[in-house]
Amino acid sequence: MTNTTSLQPPLDAKSGMKPKLLSVHEAQSRIMTGVRVVSSEQVDLSRALGRVCSGDIRAALSHPPAAVSAMDGYACRSKDVMDLPARLRSIGVSRAGERFQGHLSDATCVRIFTGAVVPEGADVIALQEDAVEIEGEVEIRDVPPVGRHIRRAGLDFAAGEVCLKAGREITARDIGLLAACGHARVSVRRRPIVAILSTGDELVPPGDEPGPDQIVCSNGAALAAAVTTWGAAPVDLGIVPDKVEEIAAVVEQARGADILVTTGGASAGDHDLVRASLARHEFVPDFWRIAMRPGKPLMFGRLGELPVLVMPGNPVSTLVCALLFLRPALRAMLNVTPAIPGFEKAILGVPMPENDQREDYVRARLGLAGSNIVALPFPAQDSAMLRTLAEADALIRRPPFAPPATLGAEVEIIRLDLSAGRF
Repeated sequence: MTNTTSLQPPLDAKSGMKPKLLSVHEAQSRIMTGVRVVSSEQVDLSRALGRVCSGDIRAALSHPPAAVSAMDGYACRSKDVMDLPARLRSIGVSRAGERFQGHLSDATCVRIFTGAVVPEGADVIALQEDAVEIEGEVEIRDVPPVGRHIRRAGLDFAAGEVCLKAGREITARDIGLLAACGHARVSVRRRPIVAILSTGDELVPPGDEPGPDQIVCSNGAALAAAVTTWGAAPVDLGIVPDKVEEIAAVVEQARGADILVTTGGASAGDHDLVRASLARHEFVPDFWRIAMRPGKPLMFGRLGELPVLVMPGNPVSTLVCALLFLRPALRAMLNVTPAIPGFEKAILGVPMPENDQREDYVRARLGLAGSNIVALPFPAQDSAMLRTLAEADALIRRPPFAPPATLGAEVEIIRLDLSAGRF
């Protein structure tokens, strides 16, 4: 990380001017390299959903453990049914959970049911609708090719095979696979601990009645929900007024977390005191301010070994920054790849004006026109308008200095599915 005590961007040595704002990509890269992969822990399968495999998980047994029938019918030898119809003597039954203990000999068959172990010597399963029992014998009238309807041992997986790779986020389907592999407990990355601190004299907790100059704080609750969805464990440090001493005191409570996230106080105003408070703890900044809207005053650095992400206080800025910077940081901690959210292509449902020097993230609804995803940006994009973020389906990414975009032009979007539900 940059080893500097200045919280202002350093001046360019030649021009004496402040350098260009940091790009979104560069900021993401520096944040991800500034966090550490968390340790592992063992959890019961019932608690493994959504967790991240800390290493490759191998099957403890084969599935199926023996050759089994995929259909109800009769297990027989192919050489006994070469000439059809063929009459065979039934010598037993093989059921799922109770196999036939003998083996087939000349002109014999075994009644078999789906999931039952195929008797020794059998290589054909004659379907029950193609066979008729007559006077104690079974007349086979048609047979499938050799081996059809027989699931060989280890067809799905064999003992020792890798079934889930390190870094995979475990889904409900994976839970079934892990159970079939013989695992009741699995090794996963522990949940990163995210300390969340909201700052501002004007803030009151949800449920409290705000005074004439106050507003309800939404950032803490929203961030806690987001990081929980992303596989982390939030620790809410509450709301602190704009006082250096009080902010500095609460920051000390974040020791032991994997990352500290603050909201508010990230700008350059007289009451933006988070930076001064962090400086009391020998905060080492990496960068401050990025070429992005919303979210320009984002700051990142360290308090000793603790990474600190300072985000703006406007609720839309906070959540957009969380999606683009905090989520990749958490994925890097969990050793999940790719860490940075991917973009999709869409076409514009309305024209958009040219963009300035900042990378713009525009709230939009999504629709369909044939096979095309259509993005419809909201007319108003103020960073305090949380309702439009709640109603949006995606963010349109507008590169710096993008020219005007016409109706039907192709754009990049990132979906706002913070739940990231998987089956």
